[in-house]
Amino acid sequence: MKLGIIIPDGAADLPIAALGGKTPLEAAMPPNLDRLAEMGRQGTVNTTPGGFGTGSDVCSMSLLGYDPSVHHTGRAPIEAAATGLVASPTDVVCRVNLVSIEDGVMRDHSAGGIDTASGRALFDAVEQAWRGAGLFDGRSIQPGVEYRCSLVDRTGTSYADVRTTPPHEILDEDAGPHRPTGGPAAQRLDELMRAARDVLASHPINVARASEGERRATDVWIWGQGVFPSLPSFESRFGLRGAMTTAVDLLAGIATLIGWDRIGVPGLTGWHDNDYAAQGTASVKAIDGYDIVCCHVESPDEAAHQANPMIKTAAIEAIDRHCVGPMLDRLSREPAWRLLVLPDHYTLCSTRKHDPTPPPYLIAGTGVEPDEAERFTETNAQAGGPHLQHGHDLIPSVLLGR
Repeated sequence: MKLGIIIPDGAADLPIAALGGKTPLEAAMPPNLDRLAEMGRQGTVNTTPGGFGTGSDVCSMSLLGYDPSVHHTGRAPIEAAATGLVASPTDVVCRVNLVSIEDGVMRDHSAGGIDTASGRALFDAVEQAWRGAGLFDGRSIQPGVEYRCSLVDRTGTSYADVRTTPPHEILDEDAGPHRPTGGPAAQRLDELMRAARDVLASHPINVARASEGERRATDVWIWGQGVFPSLPSFESRFGLRGAMTTAVDLLAGIATLIGWDRIGVPGLTGWHDNDYAAQGTASVKAIDGYDIVCCHVESPDEAAHQANPMIKTAAIEAIDRHCVGPMLDRLSREPAWRLLVLPDHYTLCSTRKHDPTPPPYLIAGTGVEPDEAERFTETNAQAGGPHLQHGHDLIPSVLLGR
């Protein structure tokens, strides 16, 4: 059996006045999702286990069949796995964002969606300043994409009591109360964050961004700390060889940790300028060589973080046209197949934040009994079923029918 998964990240939402009281999934015109809905059934799945925040690290690990309560050690080491970082079991990896903090308020977790080249230049300048101030002995930076990088602490310092907050969870809130806390390691992280401000304020990239009316990267924000996890391979558990297309190191890191290949696709980004057609084409082509192919698209999530329901709706339509349709056409030529479409979590345009409401899923293909719904929406999924209480049960019980 050939299996496909399409993850329109953060696509689920609540009704929005600007969309006539509809959610982006309801407002979109997605003929291929409609076709898939007529063929399949819908339900909901709780991808945020108790005690965890709602983030793509937890939710995507969960929906791909891995229990976060067993395997999750922190967001940053998962993301760093995609960059080829080599770390010892005692090394602590932190995620670093370029962010925009204005008058003490977290305005943007991505510094206005800064591009990779600009982001790396700013991180390079910050690292040089840290080293010059003697703050970075035993530590290093691993480049990421766009506004992201990883910080590796090889000093053996304990992070057991450190508490950090994802910047996308405190948008439009006072950032001060959410700075790192908990012992000497947290104090050093806070020192690093403060030391970066002057460097960023005067950097030519930020000067140019300000002159062009774009958000400046005013600060670095350090969070998501943890040690490298060890996960059993997907193939050893399910007997299936897998691959993923994604623009996001976090998802690629999960793929790496479970033994999937990452299919490189030029033109992929986390925004609505993503080359959806190239991603869909690459995902379809990968079906020839793999048992299971996952196509993860970040743009609906980023649109919601920017409080832009129109772009979020357009992203859903682009995913439908370039990813859902081609994958459905390709898979349906197989003697046995299934296709699963689901957001990893809700991301609300109204709050610009993730929400732990169990997201909807749509499954169709060989042996799947259709329900009566003709559109894939949050309401139809809530009225359907089954409703899975544990996200890590989704792969074995829904996709594989075990």
